[in-house]
Parts: sequence; structure tokens; C-alpha cells
Amino acid sequence: MRGEKQEDLSERTWFPQIEKVVELTAAQLPVVVLTGAGISVASGIPDFRSKGGLWEKFDPFDYASMSSFREDPARVWEMLRELYATMCGKKPNVGHQALAALEQAELLSSIITQNIDHLHQQAGSLDVIEFHGNGAYLECLSCGARSSARKIPKQASRKHFSPPTCKQCNELLKPTVIFFGEPIPFHAVERALRAVQKCGTFWVVGTSADVMPAGTLPAAASENGAKVIEINLVETSLTHSGHCDLSIHGRQEEILPLLAERLIERCSKG
Repeated sequence: MRGEKQEDLSERTWFPQIEKVVELTAAQLPVVVLTGAGISVASGIPDFRSKGGLWEKFDPFDYASMSSFREDPARVWEMLRELYATMCGKKPNVGHQALAALEQAELLSSIITQNIDHLHQQAGSLDVIEFHGNGAYLECLSCGARSSARKIPKQASRKHFSPPTCKQCNELLKPTVIFFGEPIPFHAVERALRAVQKCGTFWVVGTSADVMPAGTLPAAASENGAKVIEINLVETSLTHSGHCDLSIHGRQEEILPLLAERLIERCSKG
């Protein structure tokens, strides 16, 4: 079965580039990876910005802003409940697992993610820097107490839904994700910049890297001497930006496991 899978992948247009990525990466370790929504699509979580995604139904500047949350939390929670429904029960895919395997092999030092789905951690990755927070928890806007997002009420209609409140002070709970109008956590930016400064190769996986400040990282890595490698389904603005040394366009769930396997094998030989 394994042989059949390899034979199928050898017919992909991107297959000849695998060894180029392996050689570039093996020569300049460690790897730091920037991930976006594209890595979780194979887990069944749609890209919010794509056709049919969450932002097609809910204007993010309206529903995902702190001002809207404070003005009408029940309305914003209508969007949040749909968001949680898309993430509920989803598991890491082979792409997440491949990155975790690279970290375990001490070839990957950090993952910087724009995702809020907690799937990198579920896959076993330890050094995960979250730019947009984590949807696994809720936090009280008053006392700061945290609780699990698994306890979000599942009432069917907004009419009978009340936004969750804190058990300690009865104030509103908000997911520990970054809304429009909130700054990216300083500690996350600081950790990301340190990781970029120390990396030899910077992979960009499942993101166009257009959203700031994550969008500044490929250029920062390149200017620091790292090789920048893009792994996306299609061309993005990064592809021809001048900061990208190599692009592979295909499904990350096919590419990443093969890359991880070949890179671990290559580096184990010294």
C-alpha cells in the first residue's frame, strides 16, 4: 500500500521539487513554519475567507470586532457558535502530524500559526506560537477566569440562546481569540521574531501571508539569510514577491508527509 501511494504521488507536478526542498532545508536548519487556514482544510475546517466560508455569511469587520461584541454579544455569539460548529470534533490531519514529527526529530524549532483550531497541539507539536489566539478556551472579560469552550451551549436558535457567562462573577465570556480591534499579543510577536532570527529555513504552509503582522515574517526570514519555501495549493502574492526561494503548489496533506519523511531520512544519514 505504501508503495502504491508513493507511485501515485510521483505523478504530481510538484513531485520533482521535493528533493530540492529537502536539500535546501537540510543545509540550513532549523525549520520554522508559518501556517494558515489551508493546513486545516483537510481536517474538515473550511477556510473562512474562501467561497462558502464563514466570512461570506458574516462580515468579519462587523461580527468579529470587539466593539460589536460589547454592543451586542448575542449577535456576535451567533457567528461564534457557527464557528465552533465548524471546528467541533475535528482532528489533526497528516500535515499537522508531519510537522509534529519534524519537531520531534529536532529539525523544526517552532510553528507560528494564524489558526485558532488547536490542531497543531493536538497533533503533538510543542512550540506553537499563536498569533490569533486559541478557540479552545473562553475568558471572562471582567475577572479573567478561563473555562473550556467545549461547554458552549448548543441551543438551536438565537431566540433561546444566552451568551455564556463566568461562573465566578457572572460577566460575559469571550473566546481567547483575537478580534478585530484587538492587538496581536506582544509575547506572540516577540517569540515569532526570535524564532525567525534563529531559523535556517522558513516554510509558509496554507497561507497567502497577506495578513499582518504574519505577512512580514517571510521577508524578515529572507533578509536574515533563511531560505523561504512556500507550500500552498495555488500561487499567492508570496510566490513572486522576491522573498520566496522555492514554491510547491499542491495539497499540503500530500506534500508535508512526504517532505517530513524525506527530510528526516536525509538528516539521519548525517
